[in-house]
Amino acid sequence: MSPGNYKKILCDIKQAGVYHVPQQGMAALLSAAQAAGFAAHHVDLSSVRDKTALFKRMAAALGFPSWFGHNWDALADCLSDLAWLPANGYVLLLEHCDGFRASHADDFDTSLQVFAAAADAWRAEDIPFWVLVDIHADYVADFPGPQ
Repeated sequence: MSPGNYKKILCDIKQAGVYHVPQQGMAALLSAAQAAGFAAHHVDLSSVRDKTALFKRMAAALGFPSWFGHNWDALADCLSDLAWLPANGYVLLLEHCDGFRASHADDFDTSLQVFAAAADAWRAEDIPFWVLVDIHADYVADFPGPQ
């Protein structure tokens, strides 16, 4: 898919949410996000095996404020605020999620719910918020558009 097509999809607030990482074209997608003025962040979860490690990794990757409480509610609060990262939209690329899901499936499920709720909160503000999940299991919806 071309960067122009990705930009059109990324700017479609109604479609924003939690999806599988596209099978191909990730460079074009990130280029489109940058062209649209989105903040794009890679979050490497390869060594994350529990929610405590997830909170630390998310805080470091997104530069959460000092008040971040390292719990689900605080993660939800930070993801639905991001005042310290002003942008036209957001793309979070969660890389290497399989180990976290395998070791703590319930926490992984909760994290997806928190990410989806953040996308809903941003949608209410007319700002697209995308979470792209790098996972091998058929567990998350596919990214919109042709693959």
